Amino acid sequence: MRQRQRDDAGGAEAARPARLSDTGLEAPEPPVWMRWLPAVYVAAVLLIEPLTPVKWPVSFLLIALPVIAAFAHGPLGVAAVTVFAVALEGTLAGSVCCAGRPSHDLWERHYVGAYVSTAVVGVLGTVLAGHRRRQAARLVRASSVAKALMLTLLRPVPREVGGVLAAGVYRPAESLVGGDLFEIRATDAGERAVVGDVRGKGLAAVRTVADLLGCYRQAVHDAKDLTGIAVDMERCVAREAAAVPDDELFVTAILVEHDALARRVEIVNCGHVEPVLISGGEVHVLTGPPALPLGLASLADGQPVAYSHPFGPGDVLLLCTDGLVEARDAAGDFYPLLDRLRDRFGGRPAPEPGEVVDFLDADLPRHTLALHDDVAVLAIAPRARP
Repeated sequence: MRQRQRDDAGGAEAARPARLSDTGLEAPEPPVWMRWLPAVYVAAVLLIEPLTPVKWPVSFLLIALPVIAAFAHGPLGVAAVTVFAVALEGTLAGSVCCAGRPSHDLWERHYVGAYVSTAVVGVLGTVLAGHRRRQAARLVRASSVAKALMLTLLRPVPREVGGVLAAGVYRPAESLVGGDLFEIRATDAGERAVVGDVRGKGLAAVRTVADLLGCYRQAVHDAKDLTGIAVDMERCVAREAAAVPDDELFVTAILVEHDALARRVEIVNCGHVEPVLISGGEVHVLTGPPALPLGLASLADGQPVAYSHPFGPGDVLLLCTDGLVEARDAAGDFYPLLDRLRDRFGGRPAPEPGEVVDFLDADLPRHTLALHDDVAVLAIAPRARP
């Protein structure tokens, strides 16, 4: 199952996070209701006058029409709406008869003022529409650069990695640039994976992610065990904190090693969200000895302690960042990860990692309207032997 990255801005009509599609440099279309808003506004204006007991120049309300059109239409569309608004104002003014005055009062100074005001607003609306289009194009270009950057850092997760099946998803909170990371590699010692979360956001967090992933990709093949990898990553974070400088820089991370012959996984948890195991139709958390996050481990004596757990055919191990378990709904309740997994996979045949990731990727937006932290999820399962 390939890695998928999701965009929360994306120009979606609803407030829920939108999936990122590979649409090149095309700016997202405005919502349908916004494109039809000028027509709805004109219809409302035409309905107001017959419903009011007093005759009044309802056509003056059309002065706002070009600005309304500027929110969803381009400069040419706004210019056409402006011409239509002025013509409709003249038509309505010519049909009004107030205090016995003849209909040719459409050239009366108040109406002329309305025509001029509509034209001026139309010019401003046209400029606004052009500026909005340019800003949208810049945003799309920036998003494309950010997407390329994150795809370079967080490489796609292959469906098969050595002796395991794997799937991953990354969903950023505000942009395509975030501080979550994951990686899985097949090594001589077995399949090794990491999921981490850098404190902070923006380009500073991306820099730490890049350095830490580079360190991990080197150490994962050289280190004899997971604690050795954790020590190397700890030193990497310490060097980064000194270079920034940032005395409060730290990274929560969880390291996993799969031993196919022993049918077990070894885990080192450095202050990270505990892994979840789906096994035999049951869902439970794998707890173990806690350790300080990377960057803070130098404050404690000794190395992080690894612990192991049986892991065989039919099992799925889920690793995630706190952006998933701390996502809140409208009532402020956290995402009930274990309950949702039990409802979907409890008492059923073993799922594939891709099924678990796809479920969470679709279920999370139903729980929360907007993400306030990045979400990274990685799931692995032993591959059936031929």
